[in-house]
Amino acid sequence: MPRIALIHALSHSVDPINTAMASGWPDAILMNLLDDSLSADLATSGRGLDAAMHERFQALAAYAVGTGAQGILFTCSAFGSCIEAVARRYPHIPVLKPNEAMIADAEKAAGPVGLISTFGPTLKSMPAEFPADLDVRYALAPGALDALDRGDVRQHDALIAEQARLLAAAGCNTIALAQFSMARARNACEQASGKPILTTVHSAMRELKQRLSCHAS
Repeated sequence: MPRIALIHALSHSVDPINTAMASGWPDAILMNLLDDSLSADLATSGRGLDAAMHERFQALAAYAVGTGAQGILFTCSAFGSCIEAVARRYPHIPVLKPNEAMIADAEKAAGPVGLISTFGPTLKSMPAEFPADLDVRYALAPGALDALDRGDVRQHDALIAEQARLLAAAGCNTIALAQFSMARARNACEQASGKPILTTVHSAMRELKQRLSCHAS
């Protein structure tokens, strides 16, 4: 049974991936590491993904590897270069950014692709990860993350679904949800847009499972 480290920068990311793993990969042994100051510090410091932030990610990864993790999945999408550095340090195990599998799925989908985020910095860091020739339309769902912080899941989902509707009306054929915390809005987005919905949660789980299977063979 593979031991998987799930490293979170938002508390809201914990439930969606654990729920998906329980149904889609029940034999995996999960460990959850949460530092919910990462996203707050990134949003307020003004320093971006500096050396100190990189060191924090290396420390989290080292702890996970030290416990015997055979794979690491980071679940916050605004820390791309930090996660890439971790992957370079541990080439012998799969280390996934939260959005890389979903981006690969978006490449295979019928474009244009609409990408929705509830966290502003994600829309600054994530566009560079998409292929330059892929038509991606970006949208922020203002207030959705605040609603989730208040425990108002219905409002959170409704605000995201409204952006999905607008992107579909603007010509997007596929809608992608940029953050793990947004996976709970998948059904609402399907109903509002009438389009296929990609989530980082489900794409990442499938990709990690496949990579570990390849490592074991």
